[in-house]
Amino acid sequence: MPLKLLKRGSVYYLRGTVAGHRVYESTRIGDKRQAEIFRARREAELIERAGSGKALTYTFAEAALCYMQAGGEGRYLDRIIKHFGPRFRIADLDNDAVNRASIALYPNAAPATINRQLVTPISAVYSLAADDGKAPPRRFRRRPEPKALPRWLTPEEAERLLAACDRRLLPLVAFLLGTGCRTGEALGLAVQHLHIETRQAHVGITKNGDGKMVSFPTRTKRILAACGLPEAGAVFRTPKGRPYRLVNGDGQKLGGQIKGAFDAARTAAKLGEDVTPHTLRHTFATWHYAVNKDLILLMERGGWKRADLAIGYTKLAPDDLPRRLLDHGWDMRAQSVHGDEVSDNFGSKISVLR
Repeated sequence: MPLKLLKRGSVYYLRGTVAGHRVYESTRIGDKRQAEIFRARREAELIERAGSGKALTYTFAEAALCYMQAGGEGRYLDRIIKHFGPRFRIADLDNDAVNRASIALYPNAAPATINRQLVTPISAVYSLAADDGKAPPRRFRRRPEPKALPRWLTPEEAERLLAACDRRLLPLVAFLLGTGCRTGEALGLAVQHLHIETRQAHVGITKNGDGKMVSFPTRTKRILAACGLPEAGAVFRTPKGRPYRLVNGDGQKLGGQIKGAFDAARTAAKLGEDVTPHTLRHTFATWHYAVNKDLILLMERGGWKRADLAIGYTKLAPDDLPRRLLDHGWDMRAQSVHGDEVSDNFGSKISVLR
């Protein structure tokens, strides 16, 4: 039977059966004339789908819903779905449509932002639809991104950053500098897996899924000890003393939860916006390789499975970097013969604990 309009509250609903398809859905329209136009269009669409097959009338909104129900990330999809509307067919989604969406949604955004927030989610939704046989295979062009300049911290810059950190952020930054762990790996560290006396930690939550044992220099050990450690649970805590969540509300692995505190310390240290928590991983790799000249050891300590990935994190450094690191208490040598007696400026800079 044809679709009928039923008013529920302030809006009209569609109800009925068309071409064997049972319908009960909201028009989200309160005006009867506009709702009637919507009803006619919806009925025609259902008839077309029955005659042509679902693949020809499958919408982007339906594809996006299917993608999210399959566990896909929906962080940026809401704006995209609203832009295309509920009737935009996945078959009409091409590079021209993406370009128009880019102009409408991100007119002044950088290429990296457009790639991350528009092209990537659209490609993911479309790929799943194609895998399900509801769209032909298609590639979407990514915007060329300017190559980022390599960035790592000198020992002197690291000192300025540490001095600008509050008491909660200070041990975390010292740990990241001393181990090269990713932020999420460090925030998942439990007290029972931190071996402070041997200057080691077992990191069980890693990007590649494998646990690893990391070592850290005496400078990191002393900062951790001076800042105090919880008796149990997570080593690193929020300003309220709570463990960090390992994912945010959108299912994204974190790093962003310390962004505000880190940005404040970076600004106070007079470091540029190109310095992020991930810069500390590049810094560790550069420091470690400059001191040891051992790529295999660096891969083991940093958790890189491929040599080219580890090399990509190491930056060109001056020959005096090992000496400057020791001057600041960062003994990155694989086999330190000095143990806890290594030169350490931390004792004379207790003010960095704030």
